[in-house]
Amino acid sequence: MQKPEPFVQPDMIFSVSDASALLKNVVETAFPRIKIRGELSQITRATSGHMYMTIKDSGAAISVIIWRGTPVPFKLEDGLEVIITGRFTTYPARSNYQIIVSEIEMAGVGAILKMLEERKQKLAAEGLFEASRKKPLPRFPQRIGIVTSPTGAAFQDIQNRLRERFPVQIVLYPATVQGATAAAEVAAGIEYFNRAGNVDVIIVARGGGALEDLLPFSEEIVVRAAAASKIPLISGVGHEPDWMLIDFAADVRAPTPTGAAEMVVPTKLSLFQELDNLWHRLSNSFTTRLTNAKSRVEAISIKSPKQMVMEQGQRIDDVSRTLSVIMSNKILSVKQKMTAVGNIENILQTKLDSLTQSVNHSEQMLNSLSYKNVLQRGYAIVRDAEGDIISRASDNKKPASIEFADGVREI
Repeated sequence: MQKPEPFVQPDMIFSVSDASALLKNVVETAFPRIKIRGELSQITRATSGHMYMTIKDSGAAISVIIWRGTPVPFKLEDGLEVIITGRFTTYPARSNYQIIVSEIEMAGVGAILKMLEERKQKLAAEGLFEASRKKPLPRFPQRIGIVTSPTGAAFQDIQNRLRERFPVQIVLYPATVQGATAAAEVAAGIEYFNRAGNVDVIIVARGGGALEDLLPFSEEIVVRAAAASKIPLISGVGHEPDWMLIDFAADVRAPTPTGAAEMVVPTKLSLFQELDNLWHRLSNSFTTRLTNAKSRVEAISIKSPKQMVMEQGQRIDDVSRTLSVIMSNKILSVKQKMTAVGNIENILQTKLDSLTQSVNHSEQMLNSLSYKNVLQRGYAIVRDAEGDIISRASDNKKPASIEFADGVREI
């Protein structure tokens, strides 16, 4: 770099403010736009919304300012390697120089992949990628909502493929698919279709590009909108090797925008083939059933009337024999019961004799145990006026009575 010629003479004297203003003018004139690559550190956000930080490498560090409202397409973190675009200026009050940023982007695939992996783990921990959240695609959608750029090749590819495969109505939500506002516009498109409820399935699409260009589809706002969608959503972003975080939150991931169109509707030819296969299956099933029914009919043998009468006569003979056996058994049972009734007089006499003998025995036992027998042997019983037995001399009271074997005497 050529060294500029000095334009300040050695004998010129400036005030501090003039010298600072002169230096500011020289710096801003010499560096109206510059790109710098380095690592961020000391990131702070003021209450005003402005962000202050330092960009550094192994040999130097420069102060950086991002005014509120400047697009920042990703979260700034200490240690993140970036490329900033801006202009140099000075801050006379502190006698330092700084860069006012107009654009900022990530530097290096490694830094982007690290950031994406950390974000993926965070969102996965919240359950946004769970298979249980996935919704099946409708078999025959009538209206398809597409969130993409209306001027991009992805939209044209989807239209062409849908036109070739199956006639459906397309509803486009125009959104930028690259840059600082892309993530917010894509998320707004998903939320619009869910609010309106005017489509059967949503396709979020973008053609291929560098990893940095596809970053809006890995922003949290887009991933959360896709995961929250009540309408089945297909992610068709980039090419086959490209994987954005929206792919994990979507119900289905397509390798390309064209692949998304192929997934959402069948081809006319495949439908015709499916109908043909269904017809063949129905036809074969009907033929098989008809053949089986014919075989069953042919297996039926029609008998002559004479044979049928003879068979019925044989059945009547069998029934007659069975009834004869039953009636014989019934008659025998009745006879046995009648014989038993004829012997009832003998049975009753036997029972009466047995009861009489039992009563006589009981009478003998009662007589043998009666106190009258004791009185017969010379004993007597003394009773008081109430009829209670007096068993002690001291209990003797008058009047009283003495019971002997032949009678009672009052005393």
